Amino acid sequence: MIKKEVIIGIVTGFAANFLGLLLAVYIFGNGEGFSTTINQAMAEGFFSKLVSIGAILNLVAFFIFIKKKQDYRARGVLLATILVAVFTFLLKFW
Repeated sequence: MIKKEVIIGIVTGFAANFLGLLLAVYIFGNGEGFSTTINQAMAEGFFSKLVSIGAILNLVAFFIFIKKKQDYRARGVLLATILVAVFTFLLKFW
């Protein structure tokens, strides 16, 4: 059975990744809207790179949980990062 703390970490990991994706789109989006940039990224084949850049914020969440000695939450963030990596891999090579 998965602990509640791990689920909190997974949700935090996905939220940090989405926030990182928003930040990456804002930085690399040429001033266009979110959906326009995502559609353009998918059409041009660099969406997986944006998702990977977005995962950098998971490092921040992971180390905050480690510093606070919340190991199960850090484990959840790590699991979310692995799931995003698998998703990115499948998106890139499918």
